[in-house]
Amino acid sequence: MPSLVFAHTGAGPHNGLLHGFSHPLSGLDHVLAMIAVGLWAAQAHSRIIWLIPLIFVTVMGVGGLLGMITLPIAFAENGITLSLLVLGTLLACRKHLPLGASIVLIGLFALCHGYAHGSEMPQNVSMFPYAAGFMLATLLLHICGIALSLLFRKFSGVNWARFSGIVIAFYGGFLMIQ
Repeated sequence: MPSLVFAHTGAGPHNGLLHGFSHPLSGLDHVLAMIAVGLWAAQAHSRIIWLIPLIFVTVMGVGGLLGMITLPIAFAENGITLSLLVLGTLLACRKHLPLGASIVLIGLFALCHGYAHGSEMPQNVSMFPYAAGFMLATLLLHICGIALSLLFRKFSGVNWARFSGIVIAFYGGFLMIQ
C-alpha cells in the first residue's frame, strides 16, 4: 500500500518520453507537490505566477542530471516529503515569501524531485526523452495548480486554495511519520 502513494519507487519501466511523462503522474506525493507549486505561485498573484514553476522545472532538470550521474544526495526523499508539508502550510497560511527566499525554497524542493527522477533512470536509457517527459508532466501539473487557484478565486466564496494547502500539508505530515 505505501508504494502506491510514492512516485519515486524505482519500479516499472523508465525509458522514453512516454515513461518519463507518466512517472510524475504515478504517485500522489509528486502530483500534490506539483499542484501545490502552481497553487502557491498563483496565490502570490502576477508577481511570480510563472517564474516559480519555470524555476522549479529548470532546477528539477539539474537535479535529474545529478541523479543520472549518481551523485549522491541523501536528503532527496525527505526533501520531497518536506515540500508537501512546507508548500501546504504556506498555502494554508496564505504566506508570501520574499522573491529570493521563494526561489531558494522552490529550487531546493525542485532539486530533490529531480534527483529522485534521475536516480531511477536506468543507465541504458537515453536521458533526453525521459527528462523531457518528466519535465513536461511536471510543468503541466504546475499549470493545473495555477488554473485551479484562478478558478478558486473567480468562482468560489470558499477559500479552496487554503483548504487545499491544509490537505497537502496534512498528507506531507502523514508521510513524515511513516
